[in-house]
Parts: sequence; C-alpha cells; structure tokens
Amino acid sequence: SNFNKYISTMKSAIFTTLIAGAAAFAPAQTGKASTQLAAFENELGVQPPLGFFDPLGLLEDADQERFDRLRYVEVKHGRICQLAFLGQIVTRNGIHLDGNIDLAGNTFDSFPNGIAAIIGPDAISQSAVLQIVFFIGTLELGVMKDSANGAEPGEFPGDFRNGALDFGWDTFSEDTKLRKRAIELNNGRAAMMGILGLMMHEQIEGNPVIGLFLTY
Repeated sequence: SNFNKYISTMKSAIFTTLIAGAAAFAPAQTGKASTQLAAFENELGVQPPLGFFDPLGLLEDADQERFDRLRYVEVKHGRICQLAFLGQIVTRNGIHLDGNIDLAGNTFDSFPNGIAAIIGPDAISQSAVLQIVFFIGTLELGVMKDSANGAEPGEFPGDFRNGALDFGWDTFSEDTKLRKRAIELNNGRAAMMGILGLMMHEQIEGNPVIGLFLTY
C-alpha cells in the first residue's frame, strides 16, 4: 500500500541520517588541521545537541574568510528554504492569491502546488519561469548583498540591511542579537531539511508528506 511504501522510505531516510551523523564522531585529525578547526568551535551555530558538526570536512585548512563565506551561504539558503516551506504548507492548505496569473485568464489556483507548478505538463509557461528567474537574479545581484559578496560590509555574514533596512535591530542588546541569529540559523537548517523532504516525497506517487498526513 501507499502507507507501507511511505514507512519503507522513511526507514531508509532515517538510516541515511544515522550514517551521516556517525561521521561527526570519527577520530579527529591532529596537528595544524585540529588547531584551525578549534578556531571555529565557538562560532555561532555550534550548539547542542550536535555541537561542532562538519562531517564533510569543509572547514579543514579554512581561514576566517572561508568560514564567513560558508556561513553566508548557509544563512541565505536557510532563508530561501523557510520561504519555500511556508509556501508549500500555505498553498497545499488551499490558500492562493486571488485573480489571474497571466493575461490568458488562468487563475493562481488553477496550477498545481509544489515543484509541479514549474515542471510538468500542468506547469506555468516558460516565459513565467523566466520572469521568476530574472526577479531572483535581480535580488541576488543588486539587492540581497552583504560583505560576503562585495557590498558595504555588514555586522555579520547575511546582514542585508545595507544601511537602509533595520526594523529596530540596533536597539537590541548583543546577547539578544546573538540569540536571534542563532534562532534564524536553527530555523533555516530545519527548513532546508523540511523542504528537501517535501520535494522528495512529492515524487513518490505525487503525494508529499503533508498530503499523507491529510490522507491518513
């Protein structure tokens, strides 16, 4: 049955996760590499239950500039995935924008949810996809920038205020700022796993996890 296939898939996912987690407990390297890694063990995001977690060794022989670049990418991907996950649960709950999405009179809710909205027989037009790519590219190259990619340096990687957007950030204490940044990191990490899971399950007979919960 579909439910048994779902259980089997989840078992495989859990097994894969356990293997990846085991890499974190491999014997640590000694010498220069250990000294460099130790420099990042007190960075924001190193917190229970995993602590310092770098199973792929991306920080081996890395300097502060390399770490900041990786943190910038992590924060950006986390923000994107939070929006993507929110979009999934909202649209699959039947909530869509009113009106038409194109001049042909097609409504927003006339297209499928998830990845099927841009890939597949019932997807939006190619020109609409190109508009989305152009809009995202404009944000990437001209708006969402910080010290990690050439804009005016911010306080930390992912600081996109650029001297304009603040929303009271400067009124917070240093402890509050660190706490809020840690919350964002955790939420972003969870969202990256969440949206990946939804995208994978969407390919299982076209039924994502959310749909399974609603079905059973």
